Amino acid sequence: MPTRQKSSEPGKLVPIDLSHDFSELCSVLASITDPALTEQLLNQLLTRAELAEVAGRWKLVKLLDGGLSQRRVAETLGMSLCKITRGSRELKKPGSALKMVIQQYVPRRDS
Repeated sequence: MPTRQKSSEPGKLVPIDLSHDFSELCSVLASITDPALTEQLLNQLLTRAELAEVAGRWKLVKLLDGGLSQRRVAETLGMSLCKITRGSRELKKPGSALKMVIQQYVPRRDS
């Protein structure tokens, strides 16, 4: 998960590795047992736009897992088909964490 930061040379960016920090954040989130605290943390950590992006991606994979077509999800959420296709591919991968989490932790709604 490389990103860039400014170097001592004006206008030059150098890569930095945030993979440890990302792993640490994942561990912290997994350890929190209070959903309200997790929500508060994410609201303080992310901007409204970032929260909306994450929530939108979560919504799209739930809709796809529920049987909605990619085109219908794109129309419903106003998202690009590229974004929807990525979610669909991730759900179809063997051992998909998305699929497992949705099946284990998201209550199914009976129609």
